[in-house]
Amino acid sequence: MNQPHQLTDDTFPALQALLERWGEPAYRARQLWEWLYVHLATDVDGMTNLPAALRRRLAVETVIGVPQVVDTTVSSDGETRKDLLRLADGETIEVVLMRYERRRTACISTQVGCAVGCPFCATGQMGFRRHLSSGEIVAQVLHVARILRAENARLTNVVLMGMGEPLLNYENSVAAIRRLIHPDGFNLGQRHITLSTVGILPGIERLAEEGLQITLAVSLHAATDHLRDQIVPINRRYPLDSLFGACYRYVERTGRRISFEWVLIEGVNDTPEQAQALAARLVGLLAHVNLIPLNPTSRYTGRSPAQDSLTAFVAALERHHVPYTLRLRRGIEIRAGCGQLRQPTL
Repeated sequence: MNQPHQLTDDTFPALQALLERWGEPAYRARQLWEWLYVHLATDVDGMTNLPAALRRRLAVETVIGVPQVVDTTVSSDGETRKDLLRLADGETIEVVLMRYERRRTACISTQVGCAVGCPFCATGQMGFRRHLSSGEIVAQVLHVARILRAENARLTNVVLMGMGEPLLNYENSVAAIRRLIHPDGFNLGQRHITLSTVGILPGIERLAEEGLQITLAVSLHAATDHLRDQIVPINRRYPLDSLFGACYRYVERTGRRISFEWVLIEGVNDTPEQAQALAARLVGLLAHVNLIPLNPTSRYTGRSPAQDSLTAFVAALERHHVPYTLRLRRGIEIRAGCGQLRQPTL
C-alpha cells in the first residue's frame, strides 16, 4: 500500500507542480505553503481559504507529517524539554527545546541512530537505523515552533546536533535547511542555524559551495590523530590534516567562522598538551571553540574533568589567544544534553 504524500518533503516548486497537476491555479501553492510554514497547520480542515474540494483531496492523498509525541520530559528548572517522537513507520527520534534568556533553540535529529560510533555518545552507541527525510527533519522544527506559539514565544535558533550525522544525510539535511529559511515560509535567519558534523570531508567541501550563511560546527574532541582515532573513529578515514585543510577552505569560501566542539573527558583529552595542540591547529583560522564537559551515558565509563584540569585546559587556550566558550549544560538530568540523545526501547 502506498504511503500518503508528505507535504513537508516538498520544496515550493514541487508543491507548485503537485497542485498544477491537480488543475489548481498557481496561487494555491503559496496559500498552502503559508498554512504549513507560517500558520503551522497540523491538518487541512482549518485551511479556510482553500476550496473544500481541494481540502478533501489533500486529506485523502497527502499528510502534513506531524510526528506523534510518545513521551515528554522536562528539566527541573523548566528550561529544557525533550520529546520522543514517533514517525510514520514506527521509528522514534528525540528533539530538544532549550529556553535561554533571549533565545529559544530546537536541537533536531537528522537520522534514526548514528553510524559514526563515537564511544562517549549515546546515539553512537545505539547504531544506525535510517536517514530521516527532509520533511521529517523539518517536522521537528515545526513541532517545537507550535509548542512555543502556545506560549506566545517564537523559535529563534535551530541546531542540527541531535541524533545522527547531518553530512551523512547530506541531501535531506540541506533541503530541510533551505525549506526553513524560505522567505515566504518559516523564514528562519540562516545565521540562526548550526549544522554539526564529526568531520565528513566530502560534506564539508560540498557545503562550502551551497552559498549558505549557516554556522558549521565540527565535533573535534582531540587535536592529535592518535587520540582522535580512539574517540572519533571517523578520524581514521578523514585524519586531522585533511579535516583542517577542508576547514580552512570552508572559511575562505564562505567567510563564516567555524565552531569546534570539544567534549572534555577526564584523563583523556583535558590536558594542557591537547589544548596546546588544538591552539596550533587553529593558527590563522577563523574559529571558536565550544568546551563541553562530558555528559554521562550508560555505556561509557568516562567522566567530566575535575575543576583543576578544566582550569588548566582553559588557561592553555587563553595563553594562545584561542577564543572559547564553556558551554552551559542543559537538561542533563533528563538525558537531553550533548551526546545523551538515544531512542529508548518502548
